[in-house]
Amino acid sequence: MAKFTDHDAYIAAAPETFQLLLVQLRAQLAKVLPDAEELIMHDMPGFGFGKTTIAGYAAFSKQCGLYVSKGAITALADDIAAAGLKATKTGVTFSPAKPIPDKLVKKLALASRKEMEL
Repeated sequence: MAKFTDHDAYIAAAPETFQLLLVQLRAQLAKVLPDAEELIMHDMPGFGFGKTTIAGYAAFSKQCGLYVSKGAITALADDIAAAGLKATKTGVTFSPAKPIPDKLVKKLALASRKEMEL
């Protein structure tokens, strides 16, 4: 797996079908978390402070994921289900066929930040 030094390089290396989704997600997270730094942690781009990631994202072969705190996923489980998306303990998966709504990205990022008290 390649090591990435910034978000642009990560997005450029992602499958072409997901690049626009990742660009949009990055912009939405930057808007919702304006004082957070762009980070690369565990080979995944994200936003946070120091070594703490509030929200990270990734692209895989068949889907993308938004990764936040466990508490944010739990608190917004109904919203995630209402959007027709699936969640793990710390992430929500999405694709071009089922993109993640901006409103849900905002709620998840803010809930994750609040849980981490940053």
